[in-house]
Amino acid sequence: MKKNHFLVVLAFFITVSGVFAQNKKAKINALKPNIIYILADDLGIGDVSCYGSDNNKTPIIDKLAQGGIRFTHGYTAPLCGPSRAMILTGRYAFRTGAVNQDMVGQIKPENEVLIPSVLKTAGYTSAMVGKWSQFGLTPKDFGFDDYITFQGSGDYWSTEKKKAENYIENGEDKKLDSLTYMPDLMHQHLVNFLTTNKDNPFFLYYSMVNVHALIQRTPDSKPGSDFYDDNIAYMDKLIGKLLSTLDDLKLRENTLIVFMGDNGTASQYAGRSSIGGKALSGKKGTMLECGSLVPTIANWPGVIASGKVNDVLIDSSDILPTFADLAGAKLPTKNVIDGRSFLPQLLGKKGNPRQWIFTELGNKWYVREAKWKLTREGELFDMSNAPFEEKLVVDYTNNKEAGAAYTRLQIVLKGLSPEKGILDNAGGSGRHASNVNKQNKDKEKLEKEKDPE
Repeated sequence: MKKNHFLVVLAFFITVSGVFAQNKKAKINALKPNIIYILADDLGIGDVSCYGSDNNKTPIIDKLAQGGIRFTHGYTAPLCGPSRAMILTGRYAFRTGAVNQDMVGQIKPENEVLIPSVLKTAGYTSAMVGKWSQFGLTPKDFGFDDYITFQGSGDYWSTEKKKAENYIENGEDKKLDSLTYMPDLMHQHLVNFLTTNKDNPFFLYYSMVNVHALIQRTPDSKPGSDFYDDNIAYMDKLIGKLLSTLDDLKLRENTLIVFMGDNGTASQYAGRSSIGGKALSGKKGTMLECGSLVPTIANWPGVIASGKVNDVLIDSSDILPTFADLAGAKLPTKNVIDGRSFLPQLLGKKGNPRQWIFTELGNKWYVREAKWKLTREGELFDMSNAPFEEKLVVDYTNNKEAGAAYTRLQIVLKGLSPEKGILDNAGGSGRHASNVNKQNKDKEKLEKEKDPE
């Protein structure tokens, strides 16, 4: 009798578990989820407290991580233009031409399909709010239905920077008055978009102003306060305001939020972005680990399990196929898509995670596994102590594990063949040509001062 009772109870729990799993899947399929992609500017892992930052507090971002998944191995290109191109196209730079800042602007809608155009086929309305400067044309030309953007980067107050005097809202040139804080203006636009489109599936690409230099005061700054700390805090506050808006509109439970940084911490602030008292290897614009390793967090109440930390490898080409997978949209077929959907990992399944990520800037690149990294130059690095240290393997021929890793990663690079694709036409650094020219002139000037004729 006891045995029969046990079997009945067991059968009941199996049935309930199955119904729960089916209901969870039905919830995703029945009502297309909204998708919000938040991209912070120049925010590395050392700037976010849930990643262990010694000097910055990000309580709202931390709550997103606590209520969802924090990925420990999320990578992108180490500079903003190439990074954004990789995110929006799902393709590596040697294919799109986005190998440097200027060449991102040469991408054309007839050649590349961006996320909003992909999601449009599944019935999504899309908005672009914030930084667009590296891309040419307008967000509307690339499939966005609604947009507000500004010139350049780091635009906060019209009185502080010439370019910040103007912004563009759905094709209309407008003036920023002296009392309005640009990030607040961006936020108000996205609130209007969410309110207008709350009854239909939407995609919001929220390309934040903070924390790109020139770092300036925020509306919350006090006399003598640290403006960098203030900017981190205000960025976190704006995300909190976004979440409150979603709650007010009763959209939170049907909205996937993915938060990332567009590249590592900027040079002048990288020294303060330590974790556990340790300096990080790399920063924005470098091919070291923390040039490309960025905060990557996903949150969706009731669908994504809370408090998870996942070490699966992700690179930002994976964003497009993941969103397409979630929306039930077909991937573009005219171009190779390098990304791989990590939707299974979001839903707590093993799926088929990638075994390596690829990072490229200018005429440099590397491929990286969980433990090993191989550069274009053929240098193999042991990444066991990353993000703090990258150990060059001097003799991998006498190290069986290292030798096997070298062979695997060489096969990956050979298959990709970046050298046969589009290369940097401005010196190979990935920077704007104007910046490269200025650096060269400054270098020549210093050399002449050291050794005058």
